[in-house]
Amino acid sequence: MSKYNNPNGSLQNRFIKYAKIDTQSDPNSPTCPSTEKQKNLGKELVAELLEIGISDAEMDINGYVYGTIPGNTTKQVPVICFCSHMDTSPDSSGENVKPIIHDNYQGEDLILPDDPKVVLKMAEHPDLKHQLGNSIITASGITLLGADNKAGVAEIMEAAAFLMQNPEVKHGTIKIFFTPDEEIGRGVDKADLKKLGADFAYTIDGETLGSIEDETFSADGAKLIITGVSAHPGFAKGKMESAIKILSEILNALPKDTLTPETTQLKEGFIHPVAFKGQVEEAEAQFIIRDFDNAKLQSHGELLEETVKKVMANYPNSSYNLQIKAQYRNMKEVLDQNPKIVAYGVEAITRAGVAVKKQSIRGGTDGSRLSFMGLPCPNIFAGEHAFHSKQEWVSIQDMEKAVQTIINIATIWEEKA
Repeated sequence: MSKYNNPNGSLQNRFIKYAKIDTQSDPNSPTCPSTEKQKNLGKELVAELLEIGISDAEMDINGYVYGTIPGNTTKQVPVICFCSHMDTSPDSSGENVKPIIHDNYQGEDLILPDDPKVVLKMAEHPDLKHQLGNSIITASGITLLGADNKAGVAEIMEAAAFLMQNPEVKHGTIKIFFTPDEEIGRGVDKADLKKLGADFAYTIDGETLGSIEDETFSADGAKLIITGVSAHPGFAKGKMESAIKILSEILNALPKDTLTPETTQLKEGFIHPVAFKGQVEEAEAQFIIRDFDNAKLQSHGELLEETVKKVMANYPNSSYNLQIKAQYRNMKEVLDQNPKIVAYGVEAITRAGVAVKKQSIRGGTDGSRLSFMGLPCPNIFAGEHAFHSKQEWVSIQDMEKAVQTIINIATIWEEKA
């Protein structure tokens, strides 16, 4: 079997080109994509897909990119999709990204030149211990890099080019799928799965080399509105019930030593206020509620409401409205019914010469929702680290292993058909 070897540095060249295109999404925008500039990357990807011979490549009105690598085998092979998202996080600027390659990393502090206060230290980034001798890509210190998830985009594009140029590598029909707005939780809102036409999928959006993730948080969102009693502050005694103070009291009454992002890890869930606004008469808070276990997730929501009721009992003239809505569910429920998908992913990583790290995501991916939309979809490593921050980095060598893993997945499904 032909082996991918990153000819002429094409992988890092693709990634750097994509990283320089600003695709930051906007949670306050109602449109899809939330920012029109995401389509700039989509147009570039379509042009490149057409250039390598993927003749049906297109971007739809909502910014989703679709393409098909035709199968080259006589076997009946399930249609496999590889998916990554084009947008970058709103948490840090994605404008005027300046990627820098740090060749032959030897464990030294990486001081980023546009802001020398931004320093990558091995003590703070443990995965750097495994990168000695490798080439690390960072941004310049004033933006994020965008490896989340342009590393995955570049890896899928590189694998697609390899498969189109090496017809001796046998595979079934493969679908390429790039999404907008994953970072703001809308990555598959307008995905056309009928048009995509895949049986199974893999998102390429994981962190550590060798990781495959078949489990995510289950997620709810909550909105709490407190309606208080307003009065002139000079004549408010016995009358005013400030919604701001009531809501603050509720937040203060929630657990502090547990059930918060800053006090939990591994399989522990949390209740996390993410937004607060208000005036004396009305105040509002938004929460995200997370756990791997659906029963525990429900109990966290019940705890939130119990806390609200307990505080509200002290304010007889005020009222509240609490709405808790499902956002996504743990994709393990679906993937456990289709064990071959994860098993073939594990084998593909092993064939790439990498130790497998099967783990859970303290978050969600497009694959979480795709799985419940009828497209089972675990997550494969892309090599991105310290995402959503100015310290974001990725290793070229890890990206090469991700490309080989994608190719291996395609060939394993054909072999075992």
